[in-house]
Amino acid sequence: MDIPPIIRVTLQASIIGAVSNILAQFITAQQNNTPLIINWVPVFQFFLFALFSTPPNFLWQEFMEQTFPSTHPAPTNDAIAAAAANDEKALDTSPALVEPKLNIRNTVIKTLLDQTVGAAVNTAMYSMFMHPIQAAMAHHAPGHGFLTSRKGSGRVVDYGAVDWRRAVAASRAEFWPLVKASWAFWPFVSVLNFAVIKDVPTRSLVGNLAGVAWGVYMSLFAAQ
Repeated sequence: MDIPPIIRVTLQASIIGAVSNILAQFITAQQNNTPLIINWVPVFQFFLFALFSTPPNFLWQEFMEQTFPSTHPAPTNDAIAAAAANDEKALDTSPALVEPKLNIRNTVIKTLLDQTVGAAVNTAMYSMFMHPIQAAMAHHAPGHGFLTSRKGSGRVVDYGAVDWRRAVAASRAEFWPLVKASWAFWPFVSVLNFAVIKDVPTRSLVGNLAGVAWGVYMSLFAAQ
């Protein structure tokens, strides 16, 4: 049985999110000249965030593609030449009269939407997911995963320990810095995806691969 594309893409993104955090911890250990001891708590958090955020992003990409298709049918060069020469026989025997061509207007619209509405929603979603879950898992001892708790309840995630006002304030404070940072990276990925890649699942895969670098940056940002 084939796995639905949205599920396959979500699993890919979740694995990439976890790997990105491990890479970020490796980079931090190298910078500090310390041995790498993986803290599985943030790895789990980034895995969970990708699991939560990828489906709405997949649906967003599908909506944009359906509303603003990347290509439009256009006559082939052979068809244009035959029509110009009024050669009906050539038109009748031509294997293809039309071909898909890049719709530049729609590509620009999708890129602008992705880098404004999409960027704003994703940034807010990231901050309002990450700050609460970090506070809800702060009782876990670093380097011991979910097995060792320094204090608090024995729950893996304890949202009763979250100061929601502080989480909202932190999310507001970092909103524009994160959006501006995303504009230095993601527009290039968007243009590549919309102009070159034809289908949403493959675009999501390309986005996930680009997300390795972005995930490392976000992991380093979250660790500050």
